[in-house]
Amino acid sequence: MKSDSQKTFHVKSFGCQMNVYDGERMAEMLGAEGYAPAAEGADADLVVLNTCHIREKAAEKVYSDIGRLKRADGSRPTIAVAGCVAQAEGAEIARRAPSVDVVVGPQAYHRLPDLIARAQRGEKAIDLDMPLESKFGALPKRAGGQRPTAFLTVQEGCDKFCTYCVVPYTRGAETSRPFADLIAEARALIAGGAREITLLGQNVNAWDGADERGRVIGLDGLIRALAAEDGLERIRYTTSHPNDMADGLIAAHGEVDKLMPFLHLPVQAGSDRILAAMNRSHSVESYLKVIERVRAARPDIAISGDFIVGFPGESEADFEATLDIVRATNYAMAYSFKYSRRPGTPAASMDGQIDEAVMNDRLQRLQALLNEQQQAFNERTVGRTTRLLLERKGKHDGQLIGKSPWLQSVHVTAPGLAIGDMVDVRVTSAGPNSLGAEPLMEEVA
Repeated sequence: MKSDSQKTFHVKSFGCQMNVYDGERMAEMLGAEGYAPAAEGADADLVVLNTCHIREKAAEKVYSDIGRLKRADGSRPTIAVAGCVAQAEGAEIARRAPSVDVVVGPQAYHRLPDLIARAQRGEKAIDLDMPLESKFGALPKRAGGQRPTAFLTVQEGCDKFCTYCVVPYTRGAETSRPFADLIAEARALIAGGAREITLLGQNVNAWDGADERGRVIGLDGLIRALAAEDGLERIRYTTSHPNDMADGLIAAHGEVDKLMPFLHLPVQAGSDRILAAMNRSHSVESYLKVIERVRAARPDIAISGDFIVGFPGESEADFEATLDIVRATNYAMAYSFKYSRRPGTPAASMDGQIDEAVMNDRLQRLQALLNEQQQAFNERTVGRTTRLLLERKGKHDGQLIGKSPWLQSVHVTAPGLAIGDMVDVRVTSAGPNSLGAEPLMEEVA
């Protein structure tokens, strides 16, 4: 219970799942320092804005959020800006927003308690280092009482240098966490109630390390080791690069029952000319061959992807090629975005920047096709019996929402069900973004 003198905090994370993981670790770290989470809707003594720099105008949105933290009486909390915008903007944040007390990059947030202490002494505390030592060793052990699903960052950084992307500059070079540390953290998550773990990385399938016998293994070896852990029912991973889909990882999709039949594999464009300009280092042909091999290993796998429309120099023929690869792959779901200039990236200064109206038109056409494919995939699930892990409450009394093996949200209502249960269901309806199902109650676990 929070005492009258105990300080409170709130961590607000934006963007990718790795930011969600980082936000959770910062919250655990602050808890170890004696802070308590602020009640929902209540003012906090400390607010951490854990930012993402991938999308357009990310920095401006941060400044807007900072402005909203001023209270009606004119006071404000201690404000820390963390994450990729912090890394990219640096001291400029403190200059433009004097109310910010702490600026810390994604590789230095393990130093947050010290930075807060410095700020409370009246200093502007800024730490944008990318230290050689791992931040993970400085973080507290994972806390108990976790949700039934959990994220586990296994790899950080990127060596691919796609011309549109800021990640190599904000997260640094590709680094794999040690095998033993990951097994220990996974066991703590399982002990805390996690039944599903999603392995995270900027290029998660680039992970490698030495196992307990000293053998060098890739992500498939880590997945196989985690699958042997009692209490863990499901394993997922994201985000992958096509060039890092090794033979062993593809085989694992057909051989490891706990590895869910879902693969998020961004292609970004369907034109080899645009892929080369993006420095994606794969071709349309090589991407489609990977998809073919994965489907041969696991025929029921759901494929997800990412797309950028309006990359500099993209012609109508290039865009039509993107529609062609969507048709060839037949996605279960996908994310699509208009190209946005990220300062400091090579693409920002390329010739042939595309008009906003053209990008809007192309995005609408692409999304119409992707939505059609997603609806069709969901409808093919109707009548199927499958297993859900129930994760959260729904909008209606007694309703719970879980994820199917194919990462679809599924609504189910029945007495006796609880968050964390695994239940067999029969899918009864399909919408564009979710499914309805009825439970086979004798199968609740």
